[in-house]
Amino acid sequence: MDLTRADAVMWRNRALLLFDRIPMPVAVCDVHGVIGLANPAMATEWGQPPGRLRGRNVLDLFRPQEATQVERIAQALRLRHRSRYPISVRWDAADGMRRHGELIADPVSDSTEASTALLVMLRVLGEAPGTAEPSPPAVGATEARILALLAGGATTAGAARETGLTVDGVNYHLRRLSERWGAATRTELVARAYALGVLTPGVWPPTAVPAP
Repeated sequence: MDLTRADAVMWRNRALLLFDRIPMPVAVCDVHGVIGLANPAMATEWGQPPGRLRGRNVLDLFRPQEATQVERIAQALRLRHRSRYPISVRWDAADGMRRHGELIADPVSDSTEASTALLVMLRVLGEAPGTAEPSPPAVGATEARILALLAGGATTAGAARETGLTVDGVNYHLRRLSERWGAATRTELVARAYALGVLTPGVWPPTAVPAP
């Protein structure tokens, strides 16, 4: 037993050493995209040590260019599909360069019954010189729909019925938005959605601004 435990520790340490030396930016995330482990190459994109990325959502760091890609992947993971999923993204790196590339999410787990984790790899495809410009907030179609429903007076349960999510699913999206925008209440969330151009002003019932 002691020998088995020692072997497990040895192979774990070797795996972590290999993970740190991979030149491609790589992170291990949960099914919601929250980073649990990032290698130095991934952290370099943000000018931070790897440990500082722990707990950040990878989709807040790398902005998806097509929100529908994220929705399709989320649905596939709920159905326990095991394909490799690419997501086109852009981001403003720590060196002041605006880059675009591809996140490749690969579901991994010890068994079909175990909770799936995501091995996320970043392929940098290009960059443009100059100072990064502010960009609109990355809000998925589902998040925008929830915000529009709340702006129209819907309850959490009502928003869940309209979007086909569970109440917990709606609360998850609202919690992510609150953390991203620093909003303390749902009223503030709705106000920020209008201020940031996520919801169409002067329209009733409230509607989301169409994605470009």
